Amino acid sequence: MSCQSFKKLTGFGRPFVTLCNGGSCCGGNVWLTSIRKVTTPADGGFMPSKVAVVTKTTRYEFEQQRYRYAGLSEEDLKQLLALKGSSYSGLLERHNIHTSNVGHIVDNLQKEGIEVRVVKRGEYDKKIVQWADAIISAGGDGTMLLVASKVCDKNKPVLGVNTDPERSEGHLCLPVRYTHAFSEALQKLRSGDFRWQWRQRIRLHLEGTGINPMPVDLHEQQLSLEQHSQAHRITTQTDNCINDGNLGPRLLPVRGLNEVFIGESLSSRGKCLPLNPHLTLSLHRASYYEISIDNGPWEKQKSSGLSICTGTGSKAWSYNINKLAEQAVEDVLKIGRAKTGLDIPLCDDFIRSVTEEYNEHLVFNPEDSKLFFSIREPIVNRVFSSSRQRGFASRVCVRSHC
Repeated sequence: MSCQSFKKLTGFGRPFVTLCNGGSCCGGNVWLTSIRKVTTPADGGFMPSKVAVVTKTTRYEFEQQRYRYAGLSEEDLKQLLALKGSSYSGLLERHNIHTSNVGHIVDNLQKEGIEVRVVKRGEYDKKIVQWADAIISAGGDGTMLLVASKVCDKNKPVLGVNTDPERSEGHLCLPVRYTHAFSEALQKLRSGDFRWQWRQRIRLHLEGTGINPMPVDLHEQQLSLEQHSQAHRITTQTDNCINDGNLGPRLLPVRGLNEVFIGESLSSRGKCLPLNPHLTLSLHRASYYEISIDNGPWEKQKSSGLSICTGTGSKAWSYNINKLAEQAVEDVLKIGRAKTGLDIPLCDDFIRSVTEEYNEHLVFNPEDSKLFFSIREPIVNRVFSSSRQRGFASRVCVRSHC
């Protein structure tokens, strides 16, 4: 198999984004740096001596941990899942498939004399990243994004292996065949029969008062009964940030491989109206901020938030935010036909072609240093405007008024 057929090992370049929270922004608040913008062939083989294998939390494990303090037996869990419309046997089967494939990865690494540490997402931290020569993401794209977020060194490679190909697409992972033939992947690494791919990421600085620079893993927080005390600790940390007198930019200890979403943290936690003892209605709160694109004028906006993505993320959430449906394209073409009197074709093939061409322009190269921003559901009236709801940029600055 040629090296072009082998999924590229991923290294990370770094586009930079600085976000401002209140007050004025100083100097360059958002900037980009291109590291390596081309896919490069491997210069000889690569075989690390220490590898961290970061495994996903399966749905079965999630449900187990979610109710661990209730002391449920497996039979109790089975009945509880049935009430939620989930299949206990199905979740257990997918869990066993994932576990078996992780074991296959670990066995092949150890056969090569590589020291291996297997860690869960909750155990994956800076120390693990520093220890490893390379990191393997064992899961799907979500696990790959988590792994990449904590790798700050652009020279530390990350390799994604899809451990449940039947249920996970795995765009960022090796081709599916290597899930069950991981030894072949290792041999290609050893012989240099692969290519490096450098994916740009987003680095964030926060500036202002009342900022908590420590990220919170919402997935882990949901599993913890200490949510409320954790929120208290965050408040305490925030108070310390306010009182330390240092209001300069703070670099967050994470990197965004797909995108960064900026929005009101309490957007769906407004006043709840009780409808009955078991159902409440949460009121939406819009995000209120100012935005400047490429050193342009500041524009005051209210919206459901904004997404800033890399080329890697342009195929993910950003794409689904901005893509057009054939129905919308057909409606626009009908209006254009009626307004102009032109004989614009309305056949299915033409509508499909126009739709696909538009949507293809939303996707760009993961190695490109530009960013793509999207304003979600902007409010436009005499007070608030949105002159550009989406587009490419090399510099974005946001001042929050939330």
